[in-house]
Amino acid sequence: MNRNWKTLIIDDEQLARQRLARLLKPYEDIEIIGEAVNGQDGLDKVEETRPDLIFLDIEMPVFNGFEMLRQLNHQPKVIFTTAYDQYAIKAFEEETVDYLLKPIETERLEKTIKKLRQNQFQPPAFLPLEALLKHLQVKKEIKTLTVKIGDKILLVKLDSIIFIDAEDKYVFLHTADGKKHLTDFTINALEEKLPEQFVRIHRGYMINSEYIKEIRKSFNGAFVFVMNDKENTRLNSSRAAAHILREKFNI
Repeated sequence: MNRNWKTLIIDDEQLARQRLARLLKPYEDIEIIGEAVNGQDGLDKVEETRPDLIFLDIEMPVFNGFEMLRQLNHQPKVIFTTAYDQYAIKAFEEETVDYLLKPIETERLEKTIKKLRQNQFQPPAFLPLEALLKHLQVKKEIKTLTVKIGDKILLVKLDSIIFIDAEDKYVFLHTADGKKHLTDFTINALEEKLPEQFVRIHRGYMINSEYIKEIRKSFNGAFVFVMNDKENTRLNSSRAAAHILREKFNI
């Protein structure tokens, strides 16, 4: 007899969430108890509702699927939903972990639910898939970052960000309209996620190279970056980064 699965759908794409919820309707043992729109939202809702099963997107704002899983205290069964190339992931079809390739097809979902029912007492195993994806270095292009303002989530366009600074545990996005947004990302995570136009010049600073107005040499072999904003913000590089910056900007 099949157990009932309290289920969360965690995906930053609304249409993907709606499609999956619609495809799951015929399965009476899958009880959808909620949805989450990013990794932080997913983390909060998993801990709050303690589901038996989550359908989890891999690439999401704030935390990706793997980053979210590492922080969970409650460990549900995990079925990944992903847009990664089917040939890259095919090697894992026989593993206990399962995945659904977007756009999700009815026949593939049926196979996944059957596998879930057959292995309902086995613990989740997602690390082999993570290792493969890291090896392939598949990276989803992002155009926005999310920031939380009260109960709202604001999408900040990358091309509006002039620089990023880390102050103690807090990381701020400084935008062309003069605003300063607190983000949940660490500066190390941003360095990995952001495109090449964003350059780490210091342990506490990243700059959008498209907004550089001037580069000045500093007395200690480092550089001062003058940004093209209203304040002509000056940001000092570290001396340790000087060699990389000289090569990056041909200076």
